[in-house]
Amino acid sequence: KDGITGQEVSWSVGYGPRTHAYVFKPAGVQEPLPGVLALHDHSDYKFYGKEKIADGADEPSEVLTEFRKLPYGGRAYVNALAKEGFVVVVHDVFLWGSRRFPLETMTDMMGEKTSTLLERSDAVSEIERYNQTAYFHEHWVSKYCNVLGTNMAGVVAYEDRVALNYLLSRSDVDTKHVGCIGLSGGGNRAALLSALHEKISATVIIGLMTTYEALLDHNMSHTWMLFPFGWARHGDWPDIAACRAPSPLLVQYDLQDYLFTEQGMRDAHLR
Repeated sequence: KDGITGQEVSWSVGYGPRTHAYVFKPAGVQEPLPGVLALHDHSDYKFYGKEKIADGADEPSEVLTEFRKLPYGGRAYVNALAKEGFVVVVHDVFLWGSRRFPLETMTDMMGEKTSTLLERSDAVSEIERYNQTAYFHEHWVSKYCNVLGTNMAGVVAYEDRVALNYLLSRSDVDTKHVGCIGLSGGGNRAALLSALHEKISATVIIGLMTTYEALLDHNMSHTWMLFPFGWARHGDWPDIAACRAPSPLLVQYDLQDYLFTEQGMRDAHLR
């Protein structure tokens, strides 16, 4: 529909439920096209993943339409990219959408105190209650990852590399021209993926760039994906984004972003 062809595909990363993804490309095009891996945001919104930035076969729900208004100007940008002449893959990553934990598993893991607190919350819908619970659950996931010898940033980056390898395996993709893009938590993922996969030839990071120093005594409520354990001994966050130089990189800043200081963003840009 709307001039593009879509598929829903799935794969296993080796643990947990199967990953579900959408693939879009212009209808009727025969030759291989440049590929894009689109990375959904965090937004403390884990009930949905890929659906936050892409429209599948069904019309988007009222909840998703409302969600997209602020961060995405009301658009499903994955579909818009496909119309421009790309093969675009967007997948659910660890903790989101088809890869999310069941609500009862999260509440059991977090214990009685947290569960009681959430029961007293003002969440009025299933989705709101899920997202509130998942906010607290991420801290527990980070602890588990640490005990298991990894970290949340590493697990998410691994699953994004699996998704990129799927994109590269498609015969309709020009594998010499493949990029990734993401807003906010998706920008976080784009920085990690670009640093860790040599086949990425262009990267777009939107709204997730700062120095670590600027976070101190300002706002440390960010996702654990921003804090690969031990990395700060070796470098800063913008170093991860910059390490693929001179590969093309676009970073878009929001100077009014309450999550980061303007000085932290400007210092990151200079670095």
